[in-house]
Amino acid sequence: MGKKGEEKEMGMFFDGIIEPMPLFVKELIAGGVAGGLAKTAVAPLERVKILFQTRRAEFHSVGLFGSFKKIAKTEGVMGFYRGNGASVARIVPYAALHYMTYEQYRRWIIDSFPGIGRGPVLDLVAGSFAGGTAVLFTYPLDLVRTKLAYQVVGPPKINVKGVVNTEQVYNGILDCFSKTYRGSGLRGLYRGVAPSLYGIFPYAGLKFYFYEEMKRHVPDDQKKNIMVNLVCGSVAGLLGQTFTYPLDVVRRQMQVQRLLPSNSPELKGTMETLVMIAKNQGWKQLFSGLSINYLKVVPSVAIGFTVYDMMKSYLRVPSHDEAVIEVVTNKGNTQTSSLHT
Repeated sequence: MGKKGEEKEMGMFFDGIIEPMPLFVKELIAGGVAGGLAKTAVAPLERVKILFQTRRAEFHSVGLFGSFKKIAKTEGVMGFYRGNGASVARIVPYAALHYMTYEQYRRWIIDSFPGIGRGPVLDLVAGSFAGGTAVLFTYPLDLVRTKLAYQVVGPPKINVKGVVNTEQVYNGILDCFSKTYRGSGLRGLYRGVAPSLYGIFPYAGLKFYFYEEMKRHVPDDQKKNIMVNLVCGSVAGLLGQTFTYPLDVVRRQMQVQRLLPSNSPELKGTMETLVMIAKNQGWKQLFSGLSINYLKVVPSVAIGFTVYDMMKSYLRVPSHDEAVIEVVTNKGNTQTSSLHT
């Protein structure tokens, strides 16, 4: 009896915290938790993918499993998570903003344009603008994450054939921020943001489009099934990423340009860089690391959407239709109140 009483008191305590929360705060929390868990789960694959994209020769030549073995031998287990602190520091606010602004844009579009349908096109538009908003607010953290992940630092007294021992340029997130800002100013912190925006608009939109479209064909009694959500999220991530991957490669190479040898060709605009990579490195380089990205995207997007839906349920966030009705009702009540004033 005592244990049940404690559980009931704990439940009432959390109810007292959750109920007063504004809707957008609940969506921020749900999105942040989903993003942090999903990103950490795939951090080792993300590290290897960045090394492939940025053409670290000693990794590019040995393939996926060879890269895993080399990182484990030269840097240990923590080497798989190099740059993950910056990655999580970026993804939590990024995912929080991404999911929250998606919901807000969706409700705003329905509220402002009552004649528009609530089909997949709505999710495509809302998801695209949400992705762009999140990128603009969090891009410097993505830049720092890439620079830290690009560094390959072997432990002292270990000499492994084929590994280039480079001096560590950055000693953590704050050091990387500071040196980048001192060297190039605010513009340096946003280097490569153009291809990020070009890529995120279609990717974020397509991701939400495919996810919501697939869930529309799921029976109501299965919509909260974890496996169903995982499958829908996996397919959505795969389809969305395939169309936009070359822009991700362009972004990564622009981000680490100042760390490349001095005789490397200068990267300028997004399209110029895209053409230059295809011409000098071959068109296959535009899809370098894509197989790893597939391995990463499947669990990452699937976990992200599934955890987000679970967190929404836990935080009692209304469904899309309920939220729209709530917004319209509140607007109607405000208008009625103003007429009586």
